[in-house]
Amino acid sequence: MSLIIWHNPRCSKSRQTLALLEENGHVPEVRKYLEDSPGEADIRATLAALGKAPIEAMRTGEKVFKELGLSRDSAPDRLIAAMVAHPILIERPIVIREGAARIGRPPESVLELF
Repeated sequence: MSLIIWHNPRCSKSRQTLALLEENGHVPEVRKYLEDSPGEADIRATLAALGKAPIEAMRTGEKVFKELGLSRDSAPDRLIAAMVAHPILIERPIVIREGAARIGRPPESVLELF
């Protein structure tokens, strides 16, 4: 069974989600996505697993979102390119299991994968 969490240890929701997984007996592979940035193919596959458009998996409140001139109306390819170049824009945490994924907001939503 493949279980991965795109994790930012500085984020309380990310820490809560990781703890929730562990409390429920799941040991995910922890990918610190700010250090081990996902490429375009990873992001596209994760968006497909989430069933979400790029804008729905982005942190639109980040300063760099505005600096890049991005908006909710930006083209999906432009948003994905921004996530590749600036992984801080990727919403966190994301838990991926066997072709399905959930954003851990709230953390309990990742339990839908089991």
